[in-house]
Amino acid sequence: MVRALTEVILPVILVAGLGAFLARKFTIDQTSTNKIQLFGLVPALAFSSIMKTQLPMGQVVGLGVAYLATSLAIGLIAWVAARGVPAKSRGPVIACAVVGNNGNFGLPIALLALGQAGLDQAVVIFLFSIVLMWTVGPVLLGSHGGPRAALLAIVRLPALWAMAAALVLKATNLTLPVGVNAAVELVAQACIPMVLLSLGVQLGSSKKIHVTRPVLLATALRVVVLPLLAWGVGRLVGLSGLPLQSLVLACAMPTAVNIAMIALEYSEDADTVASEVALSTLLSIGTLAIVVTNLPVFA
Repeated sequence: MVRALTEVILPVILVAGLGAFLARKFTIDQTSTNKIQLFGLVPALAFSSIMKTQLPMGQVVGLGVAYLATSLAIGLIAWVAARGVPAKSRGPVIACAVVGNNGNFGLPIALLALGQAGLDQAVVIFLFSIVLMWTVGPVLLGSHGGPRAALLAIVRLPALWAMAAALVLKATNLTLPVGVNAAVELVAQACIPMVLLSLGVQLGSSKKIHVTRPVLLATALRVVVLPLLAWGVGRLVGLSGLPLQSLVLACAMPTAVNIAMIALEYSEDADTVASEVALSTLLSIGTLAIVVTNLPVFA
């Protein structure tokens, strides 16, 4: 436990803490930093990871199926559990339980806990998670754009195009010119520290946490129930070893910070989402330490 806290969790806290400090001291445009990540850093990391990874396509599909199946299962559990909360909070409870922070938190912790091989798997899960966030998230939080809007949201995700380009290059045994590849690698290497700083900025700019029944319910589902559920679902779909550990670790992450931004756009109860994001992030420090310590058990 001490090793997990000092070698995996502490570096994340320190870098995110620097971001929170900067957010308190200076005015930082979060919209711009998010665009830098979404349109620049994450696509470069996705491209680089796909080009370098030795993951067979079957394992990529298996991870994706397991992650989506786990998300569906926790969504159904949250839907049943949220029937006792006010109607305007039901969608936010489900969204907070389903959509995890597999970018800001997930990527650096996977790297520190499971090494480069774990990071490769975490990137795959992250790509599935951002599709989930930008399609299911708005629907659960009140958007009524329909299937067309959901499809457009997927098409607009640059990380998916970067991933597709990398798959084409690998399939044809082609590579980028040396200078271009070096530039991509530089941007990719900047991704993890930048997303951590951004996480700190977002949390440092957050307001007071309102501890209400919907907030506590969503947090319990996200940081306590979901990791155990992921282990069960992963076993059912045939995962074992590092892929299963990666799935459990990914599902132990707190709620995605960006879901609070989506809630501001669509939800009538954005305060519940913002409070749940902050609370789940704080509590996940302890639960993640437990999960990281027991990763050998999940193999």
